[in-house]
Order: sequence, then C-alpha cells, then structure tokens
Amino acid sequence: MKLIKRLDIFILNNYFTLFVGTFCISLFVVMMQFLWKYIDDLVGKGLTWDVYAKFFFYAAESLVPMALPLAILLASLISFGNIGERLELLAIKAAGISLLRTMCPLIVLNALLALGSFHFQNKIVPEAQQSLKQMLQSMKMKSPELDIPEGAFYDGIQGINLYVKQKNKETGMLYDIVIYNLQEGVSRAHIILADSGKLETTSDKMHLLLHLYEGEQFENLQGGTLKANNVPYRRETFVEKHFIIDFDTNFNLADEESVAGSAMTKDLHQLTHDIDSMEVVYDSLSRAYRDAMWRNSLNVPHEARLSDYDSLTLSRMDTNVVKDLQKKELAYQAQKAKTATKVPHSPLNIDSLLKAVNPQQKQRIMMNAVQKATFQEMDANDKAYYMDWGDKNIRRHKIEFWRKFTMALACLMFFFIGAPLGAIIRKGGLGFPVVVAVIIFITYYIIDTFGMKVCREGSIPVWFGMWLSTFVMAPLGVFFTIKSNNDSAVFNMDAYVNLWKKLLGIRPKRNIVRKEVIIHDPDYADMHETLEQLISTSREYLRSLPRSTFFGYMRYIVRFWFSKREDMQAEGINLMMEYVVEVLSNSKDRQVLRLLNGYPVVDTRSFRFYRRRRKDLRAIIKYSEQIKEHITSNILGKV
Repeated sequence: MKLIKRLDIFILNNYFTLFVGTFCISLFVVMMQFLWKYIDDLVGKGLTWDVYAKFFFYAAESLVPMALPLAILLASLISFGNIGERLELLAIKAAGISLLRTMCPLIVLNALLALGSFHFQNKIVPEAQQSLKQMLQSMKMKSPELDIPEGAFYDGIQGINLYVKQKNKETGMLYDIVIYNLQEGVSRAHIILADSGKLETTSDKMHLLLHLYEGEQFENLQGGTLKANNVPYRRETFVEKHFIIDFDTNFNLADEESVAGSAMTKDLHQLTHDIDSMEVVYDSLSRAYRDAMWRNSLNVPHEARLSDYDSLTLSRMDTNVVKDLQKKELAYQAQKAKTATKVPHSPLNIDSLLKAVNPQQKQRIMMNAVQKATFQEMDANDKAYYMDWGDKNIRRHKIEFWRKFTMALACLMFFFIGAPLGAIIRKGGLGFPVVVAVIIFITYYIIDTFGMKVCREGSIPVWFGMWLSTFVMAPLGVFFTIKSNNDSAVFNMDAYVNLWKKLLGIRPKRNIVRKEVIIHDPDYADMHETLEQLISTSREYLRSLPRSTFFGYMRYIVRFWFSKREDMQAEGINLMMEYVVEVLSNSKDRQVLRLLNGYPVVDTRSFRFYRRRRKDLRAIIKYSEQIKEHITSNILGKV
C-alpha cells in the first residue's frame, strides 16, 4: 500500500510540473492567435500600458477554457512518454500494476480540472468577455482616423457617413472623399465631395479637425419630406474647407449596456432564462405576424382564438383572458357547425368582373393590386428577416450553453487520449509528442468549428453540432486506453499492412530457396504417391464446384456456409499441399524448388474469391503434375 501511495505521488509530481509549463505555452499560443484578429485596434492608438495590461488580462481569462484541454493533452503525452522512455512504466507493469491503476491519481486530478473549467466558464469567463468587449469597443472609438477603411462607408462618427476611395497611411491623407452629414436630420442633409482631405484630433482630444481640399458642398434648404418635386438647395465650390466635429477621442470605457446582450457574457442560469424567454416571445410574434399577413391578404377581421396559442403561453396568461378565449372558441365552433349545413355559393368569375369595367378602371385596379402585392412582399421580407435574426440569436445562446459542457468535458477526454498514447509512443520531450498533440488538437478544433458553424446556420440541431467533436474524439480515447492497457501494438505498421492485404485479397508469394544445410533428404517415392493423391483430390473437388455464373456463385456460398464436408475437403487439399512444400523444400534439386514456388497461398476460410479458388486448384494440379514428372524422370529414374 505504501508503494502505491509513493507511486501516486511520483506520477502527480511528474505530471503537474509539465502541466504548468504546457498550460503557459498553450495560453500564449491561443492568445497570439486571438491578438492577430485585433492587432489593428491596438497598434498606433496611443493607449497607456495599464489599458494594454487590462486588455491582455481579460483576453487571457477568456481563452483559459480553450488552452486548458491542449495543456492537458501535451502534459499527459510528455509525462507518460518520459516514464515510458526511461523504462519506468515497464517496471510499474512488471510490479503487477496496470496502466489504469497508474492513471488513477491523474484521472481524479483532471476530473477536478474539468469541474474547475466548467465553473470558470460559468462565472469568470462571462464577466471577462463583457469587460473585453467593452474595451474593444472603446479602443475602436479611440483615434477614429485610423479606422477609416478604403472603398467602404465609415459610420464611426455619429451623424456622419464618410467614404474614402484611397488612404495614405504614412501621411494620413484621404483621397476621393464623399461625406453625408446627417447631424441636422435627413431632410437637411449636407453632401460634400472632395478630392483630398485629412482627419486629425485636437490637442485636448475632444474634437476632430476635418480638412478638405478641392471639392463641392450640396445642402438641402427645405425641411420636411424629400418626395417634393422641387426642393431648393445650395451648392458651394471650395478650394479648402475646414470642419470641427465634436468627438471625444480620449480612451473612455463604453457603456456596459451596449455589450451586455451578447450570449458570451451570460452564465448558465441567464442563458437558460433568456432562451426560454426568447422562444416564447418569437413564437408569439410569429403567430402575430401570421395573423397580420392573413388579415392584410384577405382584408377580413380576425379575432384571437384559443388555438392560436400553445400551452406554455396560456400558462403565463391571465385566467380571465384564458376563459374569454375558451368562450370565443366554443362560439366559433358552434358558428362553424351552423354554416357547414348551408349550400356554398358559386365562386366569383374574376374575368367577367374585369370585363364589366372600363379600361381606366381596369388599369387602376391592376395598379392597386400590384402595389398591394409589392407592399405585402416587402412586409413579409422584413418580418422574415426579423424572425431569422431571432432564430440566430436563440441558436447563439444555445451554442454558448452547450459550449460550457463540451469544453469542460474536453479536458477529461484529452487526458484519456494523451496518457495512453504517450505510453504507447514512449517518446518524451518536446519533439514528437508535441507534433502528435498539435495534430490531435487541430483535428478536434476543425471538427468543433465545423459543427458550430453548421448548427449556427440552423442546418442541424445545436446540441448535435456542439457535441460532434466529442462524439468523434471520445472513441479515439477509449481505443487508445484499451490498447495501451492490454499492451497492444497500436503503431505496428506491419499488422495494419497485413490487415489491408487480407481485406483486399492480396496474397504473399512463396519464396523457397535452397538450404545450405539439409539434415534429412526428402523421400521422393513417398512424395510421388502423395502428389498423385493431391492431383486426384484436387480434380475431384474442382469438378464438384459450380460453374462461374451468378447462380453458381450463390450455390457455392450456400455450400460454404452449410456443408461441413466442403470445408473439410478444401482444408484437406491445403494441408496436403503444405505438407508437400514442407518436405520437398529440403530438396537439393533447383527445379523442384522453382516449381514449389508456383504453388498458391490458399485461404480456405474466405468465400469471397470464388474464381480465385478455381484458379488455385488448377495451379495446384499443374505444378503437382510437373513436380511428379520431374521426380519420376530425373530423380527416381536415376536411382
């Protein structure tokens, strides 16, 4: 018992030291990947070091759940590879301690790490994500002249849309500028065109200075509707013009409410509550949209009925409202029963009605119908877009809900992949184990990203897309654990090559060469009789085989499965042939050895190669006759 306790301490010390190092490396790698996405928002903004420190701290907190599984995979691979390379694992197994028993303390440790990862994602990461998004939004508002893109409209300045065709990053000059100044409203819009310009900040960081060169300015002089036929405007041509825009370019944290609605900033309880609330809201909204479209298309009044609501919505409604809906439902059913016995009127003939009106009225009717259909199409598209946005928002919340479980379980799953694999590879250090770990983690990351994107689009259920990577990688951990515990040769390439050859029917060829030392010479007279028996038995078995047709092949399969005599006869021919090969391989005659290499390697347990079996029997008969003839004329004839 004391030995096992010392062994547990030894395994924990060896693993934990490596885990700390690999965790720092993994966190650094994933942080570099994250920072490349936002490098333009960080460089050249004049931010202080405390702002950078907060940003890196919140980014590190957000990326801990992703770095933790990679660190566990690396640490388990390297630690078990080290003890396997130093033959310590062999000594442990020689003492009667299995690999699973050796892994027990690390299983407990990684289970605690998985629980800690889940708690960290549920409590710490949402707050870190909110602070990180808040800082990113604030950084984007710092020095906006650096954020103006080329060939696209920039709306980072309130009330102004700015378009720049080309930008010189060294001098800060902007070329081919178009500005829509909407600070006084859409009806009093100012449109400015300029060949070049420059955007700077004042020394107090409270205003923007916009310098424009060689351009024109158009200003609408009449407020109100823009649909008027004649709207007075003012046109101004300038060589140089300067504007002062109120804009605080100091680093100020954005409002928390602007980033509080993101799914990544919520814990498990908030996600569950918001998913349930959004599903109820959008279900009710979809029914309201349906009723509105039905009323607009048919132009008939529609009252709310009991069947328009589901049980969840009814449970949240007032009792009096539910009773009123029940009364209306009974009245509707009674009215429907009365009208069912009436004879329906004949349908209206639209063509005859159109013929009864004059061309001017017909044109007016057609125009009204087209306008109504166009309006309904636009209204349907707007409502569909809003409902699609709601469905995507719900799916984003469900993705974050399941991510907390999958990332926590990945810690335990990667340990069961890395520890047995390290025991099988038996290579320590930061060489080959790192390559294997990176390949496994990249495979997991690709599958996880693919599942997340597919379920985000709504092609598959969200839970299935988020658990897809676990469903694929978990059997790999089970496979490596079983193979390593049983000391199986997982990376024995010869075994896999032989397996594929067996599946594809690729057989080895005989390679019998003359022996340098022969203790007993073969009895050629006895072999002569054995060869005659082999020839006669093979011919009899060949005649009993069905013909090479479909029905013959089916008869052959039935005989193979249900006839024991068939199996015994084929096995007997194979044993007799191998006996001849074994005895005559001691011959000094080179011709006999050459003919022995012509015998096929027969697999009597496979029924797939029916044509091959007939060909093998013919080859056995052919080479047996040649060997018998050679023995008769050249060996027995000379004696």
